[in-house]
Amino acid sequence: MHWEPPRAPGVSALCSPLLLFQCLLLLRAPASLLGDQTRRLFEFDSTNSSEVKEQSPGKPYPPYLLADFSWDDITLDLTTLSATFQGHPSKDPLGTFTNGSLAFKVSAFSGSGRQAHLPGLLHTADTTQLELVLDGAAPRGNHSLFGLEVATPVLDSECPQLKEQESIDDEYCPSIFQLEQLLWHSSPGSFLQWRPIAFSQKQLNWKTALSCSVSPPGPTLTTLLPQSPIVRAFFGPSVNFCTFNLTFGNSSNFAYEDHRYLSWSALLGIGIPPVDSFSPMILGIMVVVLGAPGLLLVGGGLSLLLYRHRRYSEYEPIN
Repeated sequence: MHWEPPRAPGVSALCSPLLLFQCLLLLRAPASLLGDQTRRLFEFDSTNSSEVKEQSPGKPYPPYLLADFSWDDITLDLTTLSATFQGHPSKDPLGTFTNGSLAFKVSAFSGSGRQAHLPGLLHTADTTQLELVLDGAAPRGNHSLFGLEVATPVLDSECPQLKEQESIDDEYCPSIFQLEQLLWHSSPGSFLQWRPIAFSQKQLNWKTALSCSVSPPGPTLTTLLPQSPIVRAFFGPSVNFCTFNLTFGNSSNFAYEDHRYLSWSALLGIGIPPVDSFSPMILGIMVVVLGAPGLLLVGGGLSLLLYRHRRYSEYEPIN
């Protein structure tokens, strides 16, 4: 039986979490996750990074086309509204994915909260979490870096705006003072946000953290993209696309072959992105720092009054 999704042009660039989860159940493939199309998995040889072009992570190997992946291993959890799609290339002549896989985990939320683990992203009921995990795949070089190309449909000719948000509050993600955001301005607006870090082991801590860089989104030809039924259903046959690249790690601090593991997570949502308020720790520091001068001033004033009172009290009356 062939299923054709309902036609719904004019919908925001991202589905609601519940609708998204229903779409995933029907689609059974991550080729159109959240209205975005993850197109290619890049691998770069960063051994001689000084010999490649500036701002390039290394010499590229032939990319893995995710449209050619088999996504038969699917895990659904209706209790937590999460789905994990685990895949590998349908044709793998080099055997790089014999003992490995690429997985996308999508989780919806019923309310506001925060990730219990790093990178500690703040979420609401209008957001959906996407996690990418590359586990066990054999690298094709001695110092490989990986990247992901993502194509996103836009309702007008403008690509989403890449914006960097900085904050002094890093209690939930220590030493990372940045939050990367892609903002779609088509009504009602939508966003993709993430911390600029990924992890090289399953233990998510600062010893396993590595940098994550992103390229500015740019327009791309529709003819160069695989035609997804669900994307065509929501946005029509003449939808425009923009692409951007994510690169995980750099040539100086990361060697994928050490642990053969890579994970990265982000939040997608509708409306205004959630904004962190100052944490109790930062508020306490601010009270101490800003209140100390006032206490010193008050204390100094009291000391002066006491000193003057004591000085005058040493004189005995003449009469």
